[in-house]
Amino acid sequence: MTSSLSRRSSLCLALAAAVAILACARAGGAWAHGDEPDEPATKPQEFKEGLKAIKAGDYKSGIEWMTKALKVTPADADVYNYLGFAHRKLGQYSEALTLYGRALQIDPKHRGAREYLGEAYLALNRLGDAKKLLAELDRLCFMPCEEYQELKEAVEKYEQGKRN
Repeated sequence: MTSSLSRRSSLCLALAAAVAILACARAGGAWAHGDEPDEPATKPQEFKEGLKAIKAGDYKSGIEWMTKALKVTPADADVYNYLGFAHRKLGQYSEALTLYGRALQIDPKHRGAREYLGEAYLALNRLGDAKKLLAELDRLCFMPCEEYQELKEAVEKYEQGKRN
C-alpha cells in the first residue's frame, strides 16, 4: 500500500513539474508572436519607435524606423517580420513576402513571420500555401500557440468567404 502511494505521489510530482516547465516555457515564448518581439528590452530605440508606429497604424513611419533598425541590427528576424507586416498592410505584397522570407532565413522557427506570411498568402489567394504554414505552425507550437490560432482563424474566415 505504501509503495503504491509512494509511486502515485511520485507520478503526481512528476506531472506537476512537467506542467510547471511547460507553463514557464510557454510564458517565455510569449514574445515570439508577431505582436511582440523577442527580448524587447534589448531592441534598439529605432526598433521600439518602429513598433510603436506600426501598432498605431502608421505603416510608412514604421517602415522608416524599422529600416533604421536594420542598420543597427541587420540580422534581426523581428525587424524583417515587422517590415513585412507594414508592407503587407500597405498592400505591397511582393516586398512583404521577401521580408518574411528573410525573417525565416534568420530564424526558421519564427512563428510570427509564419503567421503573417500565411495571412499574406491568403490576401494573394494562395490558400494552399497558407495551409502549409498552418501545418508548420502546428508542428512548431508544442501547445496551441497564438500564431497558430490566429492563422487558423484567418484560413477559416477565408474559406467561409469563398463558400458564400
